[in-house]
Amino acid sequence: MSESVESQQELAEIIEKWKKKPYYQLNEGNLVRLLDQCSDNECGEYTGELKAMVAAVRYERKKEWDVRIDQWLTSALEEAPSSNYTAEVIIDVALDSMNEPWFQEDLPKIRETDHSQGKKNKIDKLLMMVHQAKAWYQELTARQDKVQPSLQHADDTQKKNELQSGLQLLNDLGAIFDELLETSKAYRETISGIYSSKEKKEKMDAAVNKLQKVLLKWDSWREEASAAETTPLDELNRMIGIGEVKRKVESYYYYLEYEKERQREGYHFENERNLNMILTGNPGTGKTSIARLLAKIYHQLGVLPRENVVEVDRSHLVGAYVGQTEEKTMGVIQEAAGGVLFIDEAYSLKRDGASAADYGQTAVDTLVSAMTSGDYAGKFAVILAGYPEEMRNFLWSNPGLRSRFPETNHIHLPDFSMDELMEIAEYVALDNDFSLTESALKELEKRIDKEKVDENFGNARAVKNIVLDAIFQKGAAVARDKNYTKESFTILDEEAFKRKNEEATAEKRSGEDRLTDLVGLKNVKEQVKQLSSFVKIQKEREEKGLPSVPVQLHAVFSGPPGTGKTTVAHIYSQILHELGLLKRGHVVIAGRSDLVAEYVGQTAAKTKKKIREALGGVLFIDEAYSLLAHSGQDFGREAVDTLVEEMTKHGENLVVILAGYSGKMDQLLSSNPGLSSRFKKTIEFSSYTPVELTEILHFYVNKFGYDIDEDTSQALENKIKENPPEGNARAMKDQAEEAIQRQAYRLVYTEDNEGGLSKLILKDFPLMN
Repeated sequence: MSESVESQQELAEIIEKWKKKPYYQLNEGNLVRLLDQCSDNECGEYTGELKAMVAAVRYERKKEWDVRIDQWLTSALEEAPSSNYTAEVIIDVALDSMNEPWFQEDLPKIRETDHSQGKKNKIDKLLMMVHQAKAWYQELTARQDKVQPSLQHADDTQKKNELQSGLQLLNDLGAIFDELLETSKAYRETISGIYSSKEKKEKMDAAVNKLQKVLLKWDSWREEASAAETTPLDELNRMIGIGEVKRKVESYYYYLEYEKERQREGYHFENERNLNMILTGNPGTGKTSIARLLAKIYHQLGVLPRENVVEVDRSHLVGAYVGQTEEKTMGVIQEAAGGVLFIDEAYSLKRDGASAADYGQTAVDTLVSAMTSGDYAGKFAVILAGYPEEMRNFLWSNPGLRSRFPETNHIHLPDFSMDELMEIAEYVALDNDFSLTESALKELEKRIDKEKVDENFGNARAVKNIVLDAIFQKGAAVARDKNYTKESFTILDEEAFKRKNEEATAEKRSGEDRLTDLVGLKNVKEQVKQLSSFVKIQKEREEKGLPSVPVQLHAVFSGPPGTGKTTVAHIYSQILHELGLLKRGHVVIAGRSDLVAEYVGQTAAKTKKKIREALGGVLFIDEAYSLLAHSGQDFGREAVDTLVEEMTKHGENLVVILAGYSGKMDQLLSSNPGLSSRFKKTIEFSSYTPVELTEILHFYVNKFGYDIDEDTSQALENKIKENPPEGNARAMKDQAEEAIQRQAYRLVYTEDNEGGLSKLILKDFPLMN
């Protein structure tokens, strides 16, 4: 969030504080939002310095003097032409952007002994290289209108002298480029068969020699003008969050540096540091980024000759037939030799219950063999990545592999905090030249919070997708209205982050209204309202800083079939969602078959999968008492134990409702102490009265677009009193559907058209027969 500014003095204090910070520590989003507050010149002389800051931070992020940076710096000079800070920003950016080699390869050497076409080809390559260099020269000289004034106002004499030296060399190079282009073209024109002008070649060679001398001076200038060499640690420290990971990688870096220096002094290591790593964490926590960073560390410290990372998963290693897996795995190892082999979701190599035709273990064995013996032993590092629990199980099932990855080389990357996710989101927006308004930030935070439900949340990846979706929504809306303005191209507001499809399909009536409209269930309604009131008050107390009572909303719904348990569960979930307790507010209905498997070890996984579906909402387990073990081979008790464990793990992110007959539910709760302690609320659903059943029947008849008269209604009520149907409300729905079918038959195949198309008569209802 940007710091709100209420006075010129406060603004001055904030800017002075920011001016002392390194550019990479400044928040570009905050700067842009503050500039938006400074419209109409409200910030006076500080506006220019703020714009210079934005340019500096953007350059730090992109490492390129692009059009937007040029615009910011031009505007900064206009606003604050004599500012020392603005001048020094321009000098810093100019020095860094100039600090590049002019050519990526040596200039071609043209010899007298080359045949004519060979000479022409080499001259053409030389001309192309010089033209490209001339284009960069023109780009650099085009910035002189900003660079030259800065030399007058900057206080840092050393940087000024460095820049002036570089600009002098730049001017020398411009003249030499022109000379070399002219002499090279002139010499090329003289080449014909075995003949070429010796005089023209001498002039070209003289220009090449001049260029090479100035290039040597340029390289020396670059070395003197360079700040300290950038290390992978600098890149690590610029990453958002992961404080503990940074400390661990930093210690690892310095130890490898110590190892290198010690060996340089002639001391021997019997056991050098193991380079293989395990990276665990949920999706989007930066495992791949850390792997690439480790590769840079290994290369920079001379531990491995290359910094390349070969990124693979199961599909790159495992074949479909005997012999193919070894071939594929060795092919990947050969590609990674000298660098790092990164295997994502490594545990997928060995699947539980895999058939004999699954060759994942063969890939593991081939990898271990290559790591420990043969041509590639010690020639590459292996980094395995994936979810923590799955990775732990995978390593324990492969002792040979586990021994190659010491515990000290296990790094866990935690999920990003909300503040960190917001910072990542801003970076994504800024990378696409968008800034976010204050209201957009609030809406973005709501959107992230709603999607951050379980361990499958994609962290940085998910946040990036949210921002890109907002840009898509913004762009589509702007183009639809043909509303092309500067703001429409550069600013994301809260509307861009609102999910249109959810707004369109949202339940128009509140959960409490739907509860009130239900037929009967007076006791149920009171108890649900009591629970929702409790939640509401605890949230209010929390917001006011008062102590709040822990919220436990798991419940037992007991009663016969058709008494509204499932319907009330949906309404209950909606109410909790509206109160902000549940992020999704959906209901996942499960029975015994959804939770209990047939074989040992499968029930826990099956139960966890169903619970993951329900996170952020309600898991409604119908006929929950059926989970009780029926025999020694039954795995229902394992499902109950897993349920208790997962309820503890996920806390308020999951509400569980157990439904079924009263007596049997008591048996289930008493079967597990953990279960009974978590289900303190039991709501009894009584059978409907005949009057209520008649009202429910009316509801379904009307819902389907039909009607019944008062006499028919009274007769139906009397019949229900005489012989109450089994199934309660469900039976009434069945009666309505059957009556509609019978009415259709009566109208089509008999001459009885009483009531027409929309009215149901007494004989249409099965219960009257």
